[in-house]
Amino acid sequence: MNLGIYLMHGYCFIFLIITLSVSSIFGQNVTQRRPSGKYTVSGYMKDSLSTESMIGATVYNRSDMSGTSTNPYGFYSITLPAGEVDLVFSYVGYVTKQLSFTLAKDTVININLAGSVQLGEVEIVADGRGSRMHDRTQMSAVQVPIAQIKAIPAFLGETDILKVLQLMPGIQSGGEGSSGLYVRGGGPDQNLILLDGVPVYNASHLFGFFSVFNADAINNVELLKGGFPARYGGRVSSVIDINMKEGNMQKFHGEGAVGIVSAKMTFEGPVWKDRTSFIVSARRTYIDVLAAPFIARMSRDEPGLDVRGGYYFYDLTAKINHRLTAKDRIYLSAYMGTDKFWVNVDEEDKSYDRTYLTNNQSGLSWGNITAAFRWNRTVTNKLFVNTTLTYSRYRMDIFYKRKETETIGQHKEQTYYGGDYRSGITDWSGRAAFDYLPSPDHYIRFGADLIYHTFNPGALGSVSESIPFSFGGNKIYTYESGLYAEDDIRLTDRLKANVGLHWSAFRVRGKFYNALQPRVSARYLLTDELSAKASYSRMAQYVHLLTNSNLGLPTDLWVPTTDLLDPQFSDQAAIGLVHNFKGAYELSVEGYYKTMRNVIEYKEGASVFDVHNEWEDKVLQGEGRSYGVELFAQKKTGSFTGWLGYTLSWSDRQFEALNQGRRFNYKYDRRHDISIVMMKKFGKRIEVSGTWVFGSGACITIPVGVIKANNPFNLMQQSDFRQYGERNGYRMPPYHRLDLSVSFNKKKRWGERSWIVGVFNAYNRKNPYYIDIEEKNRYGPQGRVTQLQYMQYSLFPIIPSVSYRFKF
Repeated sequence: MNLGIYLMHGYCFIFLIITLSVSSIFGQNVTQRRPSGKYTVSGYMKDSLSTESMIGATVYNRSDMSGTSTNPYGFYSITLPAGEVDLVFSYVGYVTKQLSFTLAKDTVININLAGSVQLGEVEIVADGRGSRMHDRTQMSAVQVPIAQIKAIPAFLGETDILKVLQLMPGIQSGGEGSSGLYVRGGGPDQNLILLDGVPVYNASHLFGFFSVFNADAINNVELLKGGFPARYGGRVSSVIDINMKEGNMQKFHGEGAVGIVSAKMTFEGPVWKDRTSFIVSARRTYIDVLAAPFIARMSRDEPGLDVRGGYYFYDLTAKINHRLTAKDRIYLSAYMGTDKFWVNVDEEDKSYDRTYLTNNQSGLSWGNITAAFRWNRTVTNKLFVNTTLTYSRYRMDIFYKRKETETIGQHKEQTYYGGDYRSGITDWSGRAAFDYLPSPDHYIRFGADLIYHTFNPGALGSVSESIPFSFGGNKIYTYESGLYAEDDIRLTDRLKANVGLHWSAFRVRGKFYNALQPRVSARYLLTDELSAKASYSRMAQYVHLLTNSNLGLPTDLWVPTTDLLDPQFSDQAAIGLVHNFKGAYELSVEGYYKTMRNVIEYKEGASVFDVHNEWEDKVLQGEGRSYGVELFAQKKTGSFTGWLGYTLSWSDRQFEALNQGRRFNYKYDRRHDISIVMMKKFGKRIEVSGTWVFGSGACITIPVGVIKANNPFNLMQQSDFRQYGERNGYRMPPYHRLDLSVSFNKKKRWGERSWIVGVFNAYNRKNPYYIDIEEKNRYGPQGRVTQLQYMQYSLFPIIPSVSYRFKF
């Protein structure tokens, strides 16, 4: 009952704001600015070949330079005075289309843009005025075209969206080869990862070395590091919004790739031409097949021993897109992916009249399932609504089974032992989102959502002598809801702002949390090519990730805010300058300062598998801080493209019960981070790309000495006790690496094929993966002296790869 009352109050409050703001806009237009005879041009923008929606494409009127952009479904709406208009439709990497006509009534114009082409030395590209970074109100955003993602050198030849995002300033990886993201001092649980609007709770395959997203099935990727619009909520550090392809409504197409660790295949095409389309994409690794002979060799020389095992992952992505009417579209999309690692060991011990057999099975599996149903409706030529129902499930399972069989003569006796550790999270949610465009000076968005969470923090089930029992965490059921309203408003010809408010609420175990989160971003054009930007955002987060490792392993546990564990909050402010050079080059510099409250950390000595204590008793909450400067230079068009990113940053944490209450470096605090990405096309046949990265070493805690003390159980014996220094007070050597790739492309009668040859870590840099401590005994005049010796271990040497891609 209390939840309903609070929600009703919240809804009334937010929609009162929406009503007042919309009424104010209409009043302003009627009494001050709106002349008679204004009409609206609206429609959809799509790729002329693939028919994919163009997200963030630009529409503007040359006569007064007013404009708008497309939403995630390619819809646009612009209201202009009656008379002659000169509309320009543009998108980076596509040929600009210009339409001049007399506007005398509301008009629907659907636009298909063709990709840029090269004719000898002449290149036709979009001018992209409105889509240029310095024109947008949004700051701290990262967008990388899928074609560019596929061209960048890939680890083991496997294209990875998240690894490409790591090459952007302000974004770091969790370690060598890891696909984890640490954004402006935040942790992996502080990233809201959305696949077609559905949260993905574990985005890693192969223990963190690959992400779960198949680039062949993805249409658009955007990452927000700050300046968050009010429509996003639920995490405190970043939003990664990934949109799947919709499927070609005109022709059947397929593409695939075969690499050294996996193969994938994608099919798309019309079910009903111009009305219904589909796309299905599947991927599987064959590491288990490649490793089988090596595993079998382990037991070849051991009589009575048989060892089997392996590891694989697979994922499947599918989507159906149907146009009901000119104003209504429905989408059904789904993702399913699983990782599995297992070992099966059989041992046989025979004697004169006795046979003893043991079978040991152990393994680890984890995976995601997501599904979304969407209904888009163009209510009017100024109002667009998207209604979404979603399902998301993440589950992890660790198992061990042992079977013992003893045979003596005709008598057989069997004994069973085992254990099973399970955890996960399941979400059901609904969302309604409205886009309202009353004039080119306003882009209003508002909406609401409700999520029903089921948390399984971890339960251990065991079997002994055929008697089952279990203990551990109980399931927790919670509700999370949100309301938002925002307006992207043009105040003057040079000043634009995005002002919004997000309200969220969380109900758990009879306790109610809620938070108002103001958001504001502003852009001021200093010149036609140079803009200044500033933003402030407050974010709230009600889910937490308990992790023991640096890898983002599947054993990390998702847990909710409870009556003992408070929500996380962040406040971030940023300022910056963006300069555009003739549409081909962009340069930006940003400074930011972020504070975080109620970040979590395990207590000293606590572990995820300490099932004798409740998980809420294992964690601490403290404060975090991050600040820095980011530089980004990019060339987006032409045969030579790429970017340079540099970050100077600081990040720390503070807990009363850790490091004597003093601030200490966050483990992923990096003072300097550099990335250089270059891609060069040599005609239509050859494309060369390379990346070079440099980062200050990660922070770790190491022993600084050994103290000799009497053993409390044997006073005549002395023991060595390690003395540790400042928490995360030692910085490992810097990390740097060069990756190279060459693509050989050729058109065939049936389509296109490409051979891609790549080299990871081209100059074989032995980068530190972790540092271990070994004790060395030396003997001298005073007897035995124990010294600590630090040993650095590296993971990946130079690794060549080759893959084959094809399209038809």
